[in-house]
Amino acid sequence: MTAATQAGKTDVAAEVVACGARARHAARILRSSSTAQRNAALAAIAHQLESARESLKAANQGDLERGRRAGLADALMDRLALDDRRIDAMIAGLETVRALPDPIGGVDELRRQANGLEIGRMRTPLGVIGIIYESRPNVTIDAAALCLKAGNAVILRGGSEAFDSNRAIADCIAAGLAEAGLPAATVQVIDTTDRAAVGALITADEYVDVIIPRGGRSLIERIAGEATIPVIKHLDGLCHVYIDRHADPRKAEEIAFNAKCFRYGICGAMETLLVDEAVAGDLLPAMLARFAAAEVELRGCERTRELAGESGVQGVLAADEQDWYSEYLGPILSVKVVAGLDEAIDHINHYGSHHTDAIVTEHLTHSRRFLAEVDSSSVMVNAATCFADGAQYGLGAEIGISTDKLHVRGPVGLEGLTTRKYIVLGDGHVRS
Repeated sequence: MTAATQAGKTDVAAEVVACGARARHAARILRSSSTAQRNAALAAIAHQLESARESLKAANQGDLERGRRAGLADALMDRLALDDRRIDAMIAGLETVRALPDPIGGVDELRRQANGLEIGRMRTPLGVIGIIYESRPNVTIDAAALCLKAGNAVILRGGSEAFDSNRAIADCIAAGLAEAGLPAATVQVIDTTDRAAVGALITADEYVDVIIPRGGRSLIERIAGEATIPVIKHLDGLCHVYIDRHADPRKAEEIAFNAKCFRYGICGAMETLLVDEAVAGDLLPAMLARFAAAEVELRGCERTRELAGESGVQGVLAADEQDWYSEYLGPILSVKVVAGLDEAIDHINHYGSHHTDAIVTEHLTHSRRFLAEVDSSSVMVNAATCFADGAQYGLGAEIGISTDKLHVRGPVGLEGLTTRKYIVLGDGHVRS
């Protein structure tokens, strides 16, 4: 490493530490901010986005052009795009978060002890949150809105592919915060594409309380391995739909098709379809034909390929072991015929990413077993996996979908960005 390179990394690390110090100061101010003030900031940011609509799209065009030259995959280009519809969704997301109840300061489990002490738990902000993400510029708004509403300061480090878009959005956020009288350091976007910034952020434990990464497996694994700060991680979205022998055929076909084809690039998209062998002969040929007509590449087990051949569905490739582990994020689907509910559950728990998995069945006992035994952050009955989304769950927006078990699991909304502390209310009590 040259002296110049070393100096550059030192400068980046120093700037990230400075961001952390500013964020820590802002977090202290936010703890005493009112709900009305934070809501006013969200409204002001929404107004700024509306006013800057054309400049946002212009900045995004630069990112898209660089992405095309770099040969980004179609799924990543889709995540990167920022059009009027997505700007509308960002504005609507801000309004939705603004309308949500403020979780901060709420006290529950308050109970009186025999000695007269009252003990309860109060919900409080986490403090300073570092969020590292790739491709999707709308994450900048979602993260800022949720962290702000929950009383946290946040340091955002977006991907280099969305650099100009994130800069333009950051300008809107800064203007909205200033209008509401909140510190500029409430939301900071790290203004560099240098990868050293990530290393500096995930080890800034003096200033940052939690790290939330959103991106591909390599990013998540790096952060989980190197961070000296607690990490709420969103790993792969390897989602399954299992068609049970007691499934309604119409529901089965519609749910499976929607789970895969609603949007290929979302983490809730189905990547593996499992079908009970008792109904595979009746249901699977039509389902395979529909996927093939939608230009979804099919990779199947031996029985799946036999049924495809018997019914005239061409081009179903042989699935290998790696396919069962694959999150395609594109028009590719693995299909397996299983012996029944037990094998389906075993397959999901072995190959899945503990994100979102669904059963289609009219059998109450089977649905209850699936809900109890599938070890995923979201488990669904007779619903498409693409519903795995904070807005769809009524959270307003989400920062990610945690596949961890501590301290939050599933879509991370407002409550996931808070913690609780014990409060003890006495009247001159002393312990003897």
